[in-house]
This record gives sequence, C-alpha cells and structure tokens, in this order.
Amino acid sequence: MSQIQKAEDKNSKDNDLFSDLFENSPISMVFIDNKTSKFQYINKSFLKCFGYTKNEIVGKTSTELGIIDDEFRAKMTLQLKNEEDINSIEIILKNKKGEPFWFLASSQAMKYEGNDCALISFINITKQKKTTAKLVVANKELVFQNQEKEKRAAELVKTNKELNIQNEEKEKRDFENKELIAYNYSLKLASHYSLSLIEASRDPLFTISPKGKITDTNQASVRVTGVSKEKLIGSNFFNYFTEPKQAKKIYEEVFKKGFVIDYPLVITDGELVPVLFNGSVYKDQNDNVIGAVVVARDITEQKKAEKELIEAKIFAESATIIANEAVKSKQQFLSNMSHEIRTPMNAIIGFTKVVLKTELTAKQKEYLTAIKMSGDALIVLINDILDLAKVDAGKMTFEKTPFKLKLSIKAMLHLFETKIQEKNLKLVTHYDATIPEVLVGDPVRLHQIILNLVSNAVKFTNVGKITVSVKLVSETDDDVAIQFSVTDTGIGINDAKTETIFENFQQATSGTSRIFGGTGLGLAIVKQLVQAQNGTIDVESIIGKGSTFSFVLYFDKTNIEDVLEPEISEIDTEIKDTKILVVEDMELNQLLMKTVLDDFGFECEIAANGKIAIDKLEKNTYDIILMDLQMPEMNGFEATEYIRKTLKLTLPIIALTADVTTVDVAKCKAVGMNDYISKPVDERLLYSKLISFIKKPVAIIENNTVGNKQTQIIKYVDLSYLTKLTKANPKLMTEMINAYIKQTPPLVSLMKQSFKDKDWGLLKATAHKMIPSFAIMGINQEFTELAQKIQEYAEKLELSIELNDLVEQLENVCNQSLIELKNELLNIKI
Repeated sequence: MSQIQKAEDKNSKDNDLFSDLFENSPISMVFIDNKTSKFQYINKSFLKCFGYTKNEIVGKTSTELGIIDDEFRAKMTLQLKNEEDINSIEIILKNKKGEPFWFLASSQAMKYEGNDCALISFINITKQKKTTAKLVVANKELVFQNQEKEKRAAELVKTNKELNIQNEEKEKRDFENKELIAYNYSLKLASHYSLSLIEASRDPLFTISPKGKITDTNQASVRVTGVSKEKLIGSNFFNYFTEPKQAKKIYEEVFKKGFVIDYPLVITDGELVPVLFNGSVYKDQNDNVIGAVVVARDITEQKKAEKELIEAKIFAESATIIANEAVKSKQQFLSNMSHEIRTPMNAIIGFTKVVLKTELTAKQKEYLTAIKMSGDALIVLINDILDLAKVDAGKMTFEKTPFKLKLSIKAMLHLFETKIQEKNLKLVTHYDATIPEVLVGDPVRLHQIILNLVSNAVKFTNVGKITVSVKLVSETDDDVAIQFSVTDTGIGINDAKTETIFENFQQATSGTSRIFGGTGLGLAIVKQLVQAQNGTIDVESIIGKGSTFSFVLYFDKTNIEDVLEPEISEIDTEIKDTKILVVEDMELNQLLMKTVLDDFGFECEIAANGKIAIDKLEKNTYDIILMDLQMPEMNGFEATEYIRKTLKLTLPIIALTADVTTVDVAKCKAVGMNDYISKPVDERLLYSKLISFIKKPVAIIENNTVGNKQTQIIKYVDLSYLTKLTKANPKLMTEMINAYIKQTPPLVSLMKQSFKDKDWGLLKATAHKMIPSFAIMGINQEFTELAQKIQEYAEKLELSIELNDLVEQLENVCNQSLIELKNELLNIKI
C-alpha cells in the first residue's frame, strides 16, 4: 500500500473515530453554525433527550424551536461571536413538548465541514436540582421543627410550674404531655426525612460548620474520598482537596456570600477526582448562619469525554494535513513526471516523423511506424493519467464556448474513418434535427468523451457496425439536455463487470489488456468528465452481441447565429522571409525543432537559454519566438517577462511546455506569452499556429514595433458576457467598466501590501474581491484560478516563491485588463 493510500486510510479512520465518538456519546452534543446560529449536526443523545428527529431540528435555530431561554441565548451568542469557549453554565431548556429541564452546558469553537461552528454539550442535571431543592426544603422544615421544639419546651416548663401549684389542672397537663410526645415523634420523622434526602444524592454532599468542620455527609462522599463517614465527620472539609488553601477560600466565600456555584476543584483522597463545587448556607430562627450545605459533583466522565473529543479533533486535523500534503506531493510528482517523460518523447516521436518522410525500405518504414505508434500510445497514457489526477484533485476546468455541435461531431468521427475501413466495419450516425445549431459548452471535453467511447467501440468490434446517436432529451429557455449514445456489435461485457468498468484500471476481463491493449483508464476518465459537468452515464451490454454506452450532458443556449470555424492553414501558405528564434536547452530538441522548421521552409536560429535569447533579440530581428519553459540560467517565464517589460518587444511568443497543468498555462499567459504547444510537438498543430500568427497580424496592445511586424500579445478581456448582461446598453456598460477601472488599482495595491506584510487574512479577502469582477469583464477563467490559488496559500498562512509569482502574475493581469478596458471605452458610443 502506498504512503498516499495509508494517509488516506488513516484520515478516513480518524474521521470515522471522531464521528463514532460524537454520535454515540452519552452526553447530548450539537454543532451550531456561528454565523447563522443554525443546528448543523446532532447526536443521538440530544435527539432522545429533547424528543426531536434530525429532520425536525437540522437547519433551524433554537429560537425557531423554542428550546433555549432568552438570557442564555444572548450570552452564548455574544461569546460565540467573540470566539470564546463556554464552560459548565447551568441553564433551563425545553423539550419538544415544552417541558423545562435543567442542563449543564459547555461549548468549544471548532470547524465542521469548513465552517466556523460551536460544539455544545448538555448534561441533564434536573434530578440533582430537584434533590438539592428538596434538601433545602427539608433543612428549612428542620429549622422550623427546632423552633417549634423550643417553643413547646417553654410551654412545658410553664405547665410543670402550674402543675405544682394547681393540682386541679392535672388532666390538662396530662394532655399537654401527650402533645409533647406526639411532637417529638414528628421531629424524629423530619430528621429521618432530611437524612434520607442527603443519602439519596448521587453526588458527594456535606454539611459544614462555620469553622469548616464536616457535621454530616453521605455515602457518595465516602465513595469519592475513600474515607469512612465516621472519620469524615468532625474533620476539616478543605483537607480533602488537592489545593486546600483554595478550597478553604471557596468555603469561606460560601459563608460570606451565602452561596457559590460551579467552582472546579479536585478531591485528592483515593483517586484524583475532578468536581464542580456548589454550596449555600442555612440559618437558625434568628437568621444567624449555623452551617452550610455543599455538593461536589463528580465530572470525571465529562472531562474524559471532552478530552477524547479534543484528541479526536487533533488526530483528524493532523490526518487532514498529512492527506493534503500527500495530494500536493502527488500533483507535483505527476507534473514532474509529465515533464520528464514528454521531453525525451518529443525527440523520439519528432525524429521518427522526420525519418518517416525520407526514402525507406518497407521493413524500415514498418519498424519506424511501430516506434511512432508506441510513442503516441505512451503520450495518450500520460494524458489519461494527468486528466485523472486533475479530476481527482478537483482541478479540471470546463470552458463555456459557443460551437456547432453537428459539425463538431462530424469532424471528430472523421478521425475514425481509416480505422473503420481497415476493419471492414460500418459507421452509422443519427443526429436529431431539433437540436439548436449553436450551443455553449466545452467541445474539447465532449470530444474527449466521445473519442474514448468510439475508440473502445472500434477496438472491441471485429464484425458489424458502430452507431453514434445524438438526441435532444429536453429543452428550456436557457439550456438543453442532449443524450449521446455509442453502440457497437462487438464482444460485449459481462453483467457483473458493467458496474466496475468505470473504475480506475478496470477492464471487462483479465485478458482484455493482453488481447486488445489499453490501461483501463479511458472509461474512468469518461465517467468523471461526465459527472463533473453534472451529467449521467449508463451502459447496456450483452456478451457476444455488443454494448451501448450513453451519457447525458447539459449545454447552454445562445443567440449567436454563427460560429467561426477554425481556419486550416494550407501547406503552401506564403512563409518566405519568416525568421523564428527557438529557445531550447536540450540539444536533441534543438536539432528536432531546426529540422521541422527547415522542412516547413522557415529560417531558424537557436538559443540555449533565456539569457542567450535576450542577447540575440538585442542584436537581431525575429518574427516569432518558440520558448521552452524550463532552462538553466534564465527560464522561459523570466525571459518572456524581460522581453515584454524591458525590451518592450511585442512579437508573438509560443511556449513549448512538457507540463500542461492549469497553473503553468495560466502563468504562460500572465507573463505575456501568446500561445503554448505541449510536448511532444504535433507538427501540423505547430505549423497551424505559426501560420496563424504570420497571416493574421492585429493591433498590438502597446505601440511598439519589431522590424515591420505588429502582432498581438494576448487579449485578457472579452466583453461578450458584459454585453449580454447589459443587453448592449452603452451607458450601463460604460458605468460598469468605469467601476472596475476605479476599484481595481486600490485592490492591487492592497494585495501587494498585504503580501509584503504577511497579512494572510487581508490577502485572502483582497483576492476574493477580485474574482466576481473578473467574470463580469470576461477575464479568462485561468486568471480567476490565479486569484483562487492565492486564496488557498493565504488560508494556509504559507509564504512561498510560488505565492510571490502568483501575486506578480495577478498584478500583470489586472494592469493589462485596465489598459484594454480603457481602450474599449473609446469604442463605446453613448
């Protein structure tokens, strides 16, 4: 098992432990959101105690349910806002029937599902309260009976005197003697009642004289202290605590104030027992204090539960940190491996293509074709693994681009014509004519899904046909749901395997990979790409008869009448006098790029790193730069930034990158690169991109020229969404653009200053404020991800070189968008 899996298992176990401790705790506990005061998570003990179900209480406040009294609600709200913990406060709460009960409440600030919450525990002390109340009543009754006794005794003395001088009242005196007997009997009963109340208490209970001597106690006190009742009575009360001086001070407070509530002490005799100390005085008929009654509530289990919860929280947080670091390491590893594999593969596949263009024997061509196919298969595998990692990490992004679905499907299926003809299969297409011509979505990811499914269909079908169906399922004013189906007449899939084939590295049978090839990643990626776009996917299959894979995706509708189809550059395009500077450190790749560009008919020069490239640019004129990113001395990012900011050159720069992660591509654009090509380089794609920059020079952002060439650096702003949002109202568009121009420079300054001061909270808040306006102004999603990445680093309180780069990149994005928007204002006519 890998370290990553172990970390994930440990994280899962810790979370399960915390959940079990919480759910099965005998103490009533809840999570309450600090901002909304709503119940988030409730354990079984709380539901049983208050008589609610989870559906009745989750998402509601205590005010709505009428559980809590106003005084405690106000106090708790204040302390939660100040992020203060609450320790053992006595309160009255009501259950579902409206019955009041006494509880001992405590709270602690915690995180629950990413939100600031309070974990509140409630211990039912209603029985203790009732017992204490009865004890007070009994004591008062005892005092009253003592008063009556003294009164009767005085009457008896008087009666005896009268008896000596008035024999005639003998009968009366006899009657009074009977009354006295009856009174003594009732007094004895009252004394037994008081003793019963004392013994009935499950908490240690003492009566204490003003001098601190124990005058009476119960069996609970004997159990907790480990000292017999006979030895306890007459001894000093405060000697039974770990801090006698503090205990003496508290019992003195009882006699001074008349009471004390919930003061924590630890009894020392026997085992150390944590208690909450409560006490109140009792008086004689003349209102003189004659003693005090104190109760020491054993809170050992409560402390144990609190400790376990805290430990579980620490374990869970530690596991989460470890898991996050593991995911981060995994992403870095995949990125590095992508670069390390793509770089040599660029040379292998590239030179194989070059050699294939020369005169070869049949065997040589066969061998070289096998090398090229193997290299292409390896690149497909690398792309599959990277895509899977992106989806797993939640980093997969989806475009919202207008495109013609029918033409897009047709062009994609055209790629399979040769393979289908080789296998003597038939390709059938059914397209629903009611589908709108132009839709808004991610055509690249749609192609990736269908390519995987059709590729599998062709691979596993030897006789018959492949049928691709596109059907309109539902339509609203804003969007459509479309079902795509790929049906084959191939080998089919066992029913038991239809549920597992969408899992990573799973295939229909153990021999599938050996016979047909593949890694088992294709369908896993398909499923995750569909689900990431809120779609669904199903499979139906019969062994020996074939399979049908169908999925449903949603696309936005648009009023755009037409979509420009990408221009395909012809090989005979005029390219004379075009001079290209290739900045690449590896000699093999230098030779490959020179060979390919020479074949295209371009003039080419080589620079081994960014520093050499800058020296050449200061002395010579070039039309386009092909820039590798990772090089010694000065890398591609640093070189591009110097070319744009210091040399003030605006010629097109195309990145050559073996790392095509989202952040890397966004960084390319942020420093001023116009486009990028991933390694291994596809010759047709490279040629197409080069021709597009040669054939279509457009107005530059800054009025600088290199030779006679004027080209576009990169356009950051697209006002299509703003135009749609304002319904092309020029006045409203102008107001919104001016608002962005006004608010952005202060935000940029604040972002830089908060980064400099390491004020992570302010940095996070500032980056967050930028994101909504990016969407309104049509600033590319990749730059929004820069701001989100800054938020992530700020939240981790993490200072790094990458964070410094991200702040600089986002500053460049903001500054460039301001320039473009100011130019756009000149074109808006009010």
